[in-house]
Amino acid sequence: MAAARSVYFSFLSHHGRAVSQPLPLPALHASHAGTWLRDANGATRGCSKGEAVMAAADTPQLLMNAPLVASRLGYPDLSGLDLLELFAFVYPARFCVPTPKGLAHALGLEEPADDAAVPLLLQRAAGALVATCESDDWAEREGAWSTLQSLARLRWPWAGVLAPHVSRPERAEKWLFTRLPEWEETAERPQPAQVLIDEPEIEAQLERLTGEGAERREGQRLFSRDAGHVFGPRDRQKRPHVLLAQAGTGIGKTLGYLAPASLWAERSGGTVWVSTYTKNLQRQLRRESRSAWPAARADGSPPVVVRKGRENYLCLLNLEDALQGGFAGRPAILAHLVARWAAYSQDGDMIGGDLPGWLGTLFRKRGIAALTDQRGECVYAGCPHYRKCFIERSARNAAQADLVIANHALVMVNAARGRDPASRPTRIVFDEGHHVFDAADSTFSAALTGQEAIELRRWIVGPEKNSRGRRRGLAARLADVASYDDAGGEAVEDAVVAAQALPSDGWLGRLAENAPLGPLEHLLAAVRATTFARDESGLEMGYGIETETAQLPGELVEAAGTAAQALAAIRTPLLKLAGRLEAIVEDAPDWLDGQGRARIEGARHSLAWRIDLIAAWEALLSRLGGPADPEFIDWLQVDRNDSREFDVGIYRHWLDPMKPFAKVVLEPAHGVMLTSATLTDRDETGPDWPHAITKSGAPHLELAPKTAEAQSPFDYAGRAEVLIVTDIRKGDIPALAGAYARLIEASDGGVLGLFTAIRRMRAVYGRIADRLARAGLPLYAQHVDPIDTGTLTDIFRDDPRASLLGTDALRDGVDVPGRSLRCVVMESVPWPRPTILHRARRAAAADQEGGAKRYDDRIIRARLAQAFGRLIRTREDAGHFVVLSPAFPSRLLSAFPEGTPVTRLTLEEALQRVANGVVSADLSTAETLPQ
Repeated sequence: MAAARSVYFSFLSHHGRAVSQPLPLPALHASHAGTWLRDANGATRGCSKGEAVMAAADTPQLLMNAPLVASRLGYPDLSGLDLLELFAFVYPARFCVPTPKGLAHALGLEEPADDAAVPLLLQRAAGALVATCESDDWAEREGAWSTLQSLARLRWPWAGVLAPHVSRPERAEKWLFTRLPEWEETAERPQPAQVLIDEPEIEAQLERLTGEGAERREGQRLFSRDAGHVFGPRDRQKRPHVLLAQAGTGIGKTLGYLAPASLWAERSGGTVWVSTYTKNLQRQLRRESRSAWPAARADGSPPVVVRKGRENYLCLLNLEDALQGGFAGRPAILAHLVARWAAYSQDGDMIGGDLPGWLGTLFRKRGIAALTDQRGECVYAGCPHYRKCFIERSARNAAQADLVIANHALVMVNAARGRDPASRPTRIVFDEGHHVFDAADSTFSAALTGQEAIELRRWIVGPEKNSRGRRRGLAARLADVASYDDAGGEAVEDAVVAAQALPSDGWLGRLAENAPLGPLEHLLAAVRATTFARDESGLEMGYGIETETAQLPGELVEAAGTAAQALAAIRTPLLKLAGRLEAIVEDAPDWLDGQGRARIEGARHSLAWRIDLIAAWEALLSRLGGPADPEFIDWLQVDRNDSREFDVGIYRHWLDPMKPFAKVVLEPAHGVMLTSATLTDRDETGPDWPHAITKSGAPHLELAPKTAEAQSPFDYAGRAEVLIVTDIRKGDIPALAGAYARLIEASDGGVLGLFTAIRRMRAVYGRIADRLARAGLPLYAQHVDPIDTGTLTDIFRDDPRASLLGTDALRDGVDVPGRSLRCVVMESVPWPRPTILHRARRAAAADQEGGAKRYDDRIIRARLAQAFGRLIRTREDAGHFVVLSPAFPSRLLSAFPEGTPVTRLTLEEALQRVANGVVSADLSTAETLPQ
């Protein structure tokens, strides 16, 4: 490192920018194709993994994505000078695909021709980044010197290299927490005016949004007119306008519904909420909304706001704690890099925002999660950074916005228990509407688990023993209230005492040793014992196990009764405390200023949430041992991952989660639209609208929603082929792996491989990754590569020769138009997993038309349709959809767009077709199936 400190750089002026020399430090690159080392001033040479590990242990090496290189070398303790960490320091809040090619593009360098050229690129990239630090036009200079001093004390490997090149500013740099702007309180927005928008106005607005000279799409025009229906005045209380609109890929549905939405927001002064299921669509919406709204109004406020759950945003109090000793070692370095980012971030969104998704994965512990409010422990106005808080700023901007872009879960939670009832959504567009049922299923469920219970204990009690961090219990949060109000103080003390009945640290180990402490741990121990006793899946599988709550042993029922009493003892003082806080707000003491009032309002909101949670747990326990409630499905579960237990609990889901959805979301709304390319199931008779209407929740309000359909303009018959490979036997992993490898080779990359089981995906990946890499075909995989899913998608999108393997998250969370995705391969028919929840809903469907079999078929066809939807994203896209299934039922073929050629054939025949590209003519070599 001493040599690095004395490195001399020569800089030349070139078009006003500094031109750097390669950084003379050794560089290391490892891929599935091999390993390469480059000396500080020498040549690049191939080497063995052992030699690379020895070199890295002896001298810090330049490398890119240390965890990934460590995975390739099989040496988890690898460390060095990671170019991604340097990029995050020099260019916080800027995007970079974390590959050698992506880094080259981000820095304006020539991309490497092959793996052997990567070490030289690393030296050049390091030189360019260091040169930026000496450049006069470095936009992110502010704060760099101060951060570097802190990183040097933490022995960040790059600190010594950068020290001579980051000059000390003439004036002391401001601390992050003084640099961030404060949000301002604004007057409450009046209720929206009642306006009626006619169809010609909507069409004219659509013309403006699509731009002059844009192709006129009849399907989009009709879709937009239909969307205007949900913005009309409501005729009766609790009777919203509801529209189900199916719009095929390529219709342009985003601008289609933004046209009437923007007109209504402008004329009524109200807010439209657009809800999505994936972060990709949120980014697309934010981009496309710019055609309807400016970036800022005349007063500087944003008309369009992206809203996410609290757990997505940086918590400034958590960050301050981390910077002041709450984190140590590598996590502390991460905290300082995050602080650099926070000063330049657009909105403080750490998950899917402008924080590089790869940054957290460079630091092996869950540092990113620890810097957000994961546990709902916010102290609101009691926080010293409250007026600068990213979350509060987002919430206030949303209250004044014309368009709020959110996700399904947040919209449902906000409707159920939003802090401000006046700002709850009343005009909602659920894009990716086929996911509304699943989102409602998750939102309106209850789970009494060890992890959930211990979080409740921590929220009430606060830090215990030697625990670190800023966690504060009720007593610390409400100390001034307790000192003023004796009854409130007693309620806090009673709650803290009662919370001792909840699980504490080490609970999982005590359960395994059959030594539980307290009534809740005794209940969880009985749940665990019963679940294991009834397991029939085979423990060696290593997955989670579950059992229904029927015919429970007496000791479990008795433990449930005792646990319910303990929970009631916690809920009672919390209810009393909530009452005292309400009384204080109504009859405010002299010391209660505006900030104190806001803090108490925040505490009341948090209390209401916990009181409802405990009440749900009590209701769940009260049913154990008694008759089943036909509206709910209850079960016991032990969660495991690779044979390691991580949670135990009791679960309750609605048989039909659209019933609470209708009550909580639809009933108070004035207009709701559900739209998707796959909103309806399609069997041999055509679209199944009655089922789609049932899954919308509208029948629970005795509503008959309006329906609309716009067909995709894409030429699926000429641009896509479905190939069903019939000679890969189920369960034959070597044959499955060989098929994937040969298909990727035939397609020359650009393959998205979808699996129904992580274990099989890992087995296939392990067999073929090296082989493909030697052919210049990079392969990445979820749950294998130490990279988050969003970043894996970015890498896949950026490299037309790369392929990506994954599971459910990739089935409809990937938007990769163009040549980078030209073949989708599914390992098998995506049958539903036979869980207790699935079995109960399947049984409930037995009396309906088509019975249980049709219930399963709907799920499978939806999954196939969503997976096929990844293939054709634009008019120019073309490709193959391959299913490796010898027994693909013909009744499922209607999942694919009408007219798409579907062929059963052997693997050899499929390889020839994939290699030749899509050819709509000449299907004579194999059996072509009607749809």
